[in-house]
Amino acid sequence: MPLVRISLAKGKPEAYRRKLGDAVHRALVETIDVPALDRFQLVTEHEPGDLVYDSMYLGIARSSDLVIIQITLSTGRSLEKKRALYRRIADNLHAALGLRREDVWINLVEVAKENWSFGNGVASYAPPERAAA
Repeated sequence: MPLVRISLAKGKPEAYRRKLGDAVHRALVETIDVPALDRFQLVTEHEPGDLVYDSMYLGIARSSDLVIIQITLSTGRSLEKKRALYRRIADNLHAALGLRREDVWINLVEVAKENWSFGNGVASYAPPERAAA
């Protein structure tokens, strides 16, 4: 059920972007029990001036290879699972692409289950509609 948005500076080859998505999805499956076939991602490249960030916020030295990952998912994961997810994403990206862990910026947006429609105009995870009396 997650929707993953991955933003990075323009210029990386398609294979790099594919590995980014694969590494993030693998972390979701392995740490927060996302089904393997539940993969919805938007990978967006940005012109140099359109990816704005502080290179030293919270004392973390970021480079021009910064990747911003925003994941919208259903609410309910424990802090322990979220921490495991953050670490696994950073580790997977480091292993797959040599991306510095300092350059992996992650934000989770939690929503109620009824806020998802996977098609057909249906609230996919909401209780079934009751017939009018």
